[in-house]
Amino acid sequence: MCFSTEASFAGGIIIAGIGIAAIKNVHKPSQIVFASIPLFFAFQQIAEGFVWLSLQNPYFEGIEKIASYTFLIMAQVFWPVMIPLSVLLMEEKKKRKKILRVLLGSGIILSLYYIVCLILIPVNPVISGYHIIYVEIMPKTLQLIAFSIYLITSIAPLFISTVKRTYLLGILMSLSCLVTMIFFTQFLTSVWCFFAAIISLVIFWILRDARRKFLFYKSK
Repeated sequence: MCFSTEASFAGGIIIAGIGIAAIKNVHKPSQIVFASIPLFFAFQQIAEGFVWLSLQNPYFEGIEKIASYTFLIMAQVFWPVMIPLSVLLMEEKKKRKKILRVLLGSGIILSLYYIVCLILIPVNPVISGYHIIYVEIMPKTLQLIAFSIYLITSIAPLFISTVKRTYLLGILMSLSCLVTMIFFTQFLTSVWCFFAAIISLVIFWILRDARRKFLFYKSK
């Protein structure tokens, strides 16, 4: 979804539609944050659409910084908190909740680190081929550590959760990230969003299946 202006905007609209459908399948308040993940994916995609637009059209260059920082806040600051929080809210097992709280705390600390980096370090988006590179000169000593924590806080909760089929989402996200790292290392921040539509569909499927079973047991 992140290969052009048109693809980013079209992807954002499609994912937003999936997000609305996911919200409609919520039957517990604890599922709302999880169900809203596709909507935030859509917002992130649309933000990058404006980054493409600003880099390709001088008329829109005034929105480059706003669009770039909006995208990076979503990509770097938002997800390390959003994923563990959404899973924690749905979890019912106390022991699993404790682990998820630790991951959420780690995600919050990581997000604060990225906020500081975004404030202190200039960001320069550059188009390279069919991708966008977000050039950030971050401290190399902490870069690998931060990225490792990012992966753990964004993926591990999906394997820890006892909510049915969230582990499938975890597998999908792991494979998506692995493919991106192998084939598109330079464009990791941008290209990983390509898988947002598939991930959103899985979220919709998880919620729809849970809602059907809930309605079935309720009608008995």
